[in-house]
Amino acid sequence: MWPYPRIVAHRGGGTLAPENTLAALRCGLAYGYRAVEFDVMLAGDGVPVVVHDPELGRTVAGSGAISDYTAAQLEKMEAGAWFGSQFAGEGVPTFEAVVDYCKAQRIWMNIEIKPAPGFDVPTGETVAVAARAYFAQEIAAGELLPLLSSFSIAALQAARQAAPELSRGWLVETIPSDWAQRAKELGVVAIHCHHEALTPALAQAVKGEGLGLFCYTVNRPQRASELLAWGVDGFCTDRIDLIKPVNT
Repeated sequence: MWPYPRIVAHRGGGTLAPENTLAALRCGLAYGYRAVEFDVMLAGDGVPVVVHDPELGRTVAGSGAISDYTAAQLEKMEAGAWFGSQFAGEGVPTFEAVVDYCKAQRIWMNIEIKPAPGFDVPTGETVAVAARAYFAQEIAAGELLPLLSSFSIAALQAARQAAPELSRGWLVETIPSDWAQRAKELGVVAIHCHHEALTPALAQAVKGEGLGLFCYTVNRPQRASELLAWGVDGFCTDRIDLIKPVNT
């Protein structure tokens, strides 16, 4: 049984706010979303920060790699103005800052481990260790925990070894033919796939193995209803303005 929220705001605020910022989290919450997905990679000083691209330039003004800067330096960079002048001044938040906000607002988290090339193992380990520390009380109390996810096999393995208490989801573009065996070997609780690569039969097969099934990124209400009818457990969306949240 899927214990997590069914509809999740992609990168915090979908298409309505600059992705992976505190402003995005505030935007998602304003639309009633108490479940978010965001990306975490390591700054140059090893501190986990919330950002998608390993290089600056698309959402964060500047040049070079995320790993060229410390977390404190990234926090001072401009990560909101590209989206709109009203978001100017938004920096790259630390993982800790995002968790603090989400916990204060009772927002559930799908935490994507997004390692820069060559940093799979340290990113998986660092994010998992940090998450375990942030949620120590919830772990002890047996409460609902965030879900770690990643496309990186090495990051998932490192996260599993570092914090086995935290459940993990395996992200894929297309579900491979040997998905059942690989999911078992990874010890994941769910497979996360691109919704366009899914069929009703494959959805039923995944569910039949006792795995959760999560899709990205679903932006049409009709498609959302179709996927849920197939047995998909949940999905993330950019269109938080079109698709109403289901937070249970």
